[in-house]
Amino acid sequence: MIIWINGAFGAGKTQTAYTLQRRMPDAYVYDPENAGCFIRKNLPPALHTDDFQDYPMWRAVTLEMLTYLAKHHAGDIIVPMTITNRAYYEEIIGTLSKEYALQHYILYAQEETIRRRLASRLEGKQSWAALQTGRCLRAFDTEITEERIDTDHLDVEQTAGRIAALSGIQLAEDRRSGLRRRWDRVVTQCRHIR
Repeated sequence: MIIWINGAFGAGKTQTAYTLQRRMPDAYVYDPENAGCFIRKNLPPALHTDDFQDYPMWRAVTLEMLTYLAKHHAGDIIVPMTITNRAYYEEIIGTLSKEYALQHYILYAQEETIRRRLASRLEGKQSWAALQTGRCLRAFDTEITEERIDTDHLDVEQTAGRIAALSGIQLAEDRRSGLRRRWDRVVTQCRHIR
């Protein structure tokens, strides 16, 4: 199964993805942002766009990678990635869902919650992620509205549990201490600073 975790930047997609992975044997987290960063890094500045999703090659790589993983990886695949453009959603998620079991969830929160979470990541009001908040929330109110999970009052563990329940997945027991859980979240956050 492919579990696509969508949501505004700062909604908790990556933390939720890795929390799920820790409790799902053989699950793999595929982060399409890595391909986007690679593409941007290997193009001259004159060819840069504000959003790497606008590159057709990013969408093609994402689709091909997930198709390959779905065919060859025995476990579940977890994809933490914001997609707000309906055409791109159909191109990738729509195409994959015709061939493979795919669950798509939007981690939804109010703007104040998103901004607070971004601030906890040391991203200011003028950071790229913060400037996308309004656009993302509008898209999740009008363009891409399937299976929203309101996370304003959920922590990462509760959000992961909700996704697992909706997906029919029995999570393995989490034997980590509270301190270890916090440490793992810090490590995940540091590994995904761009």
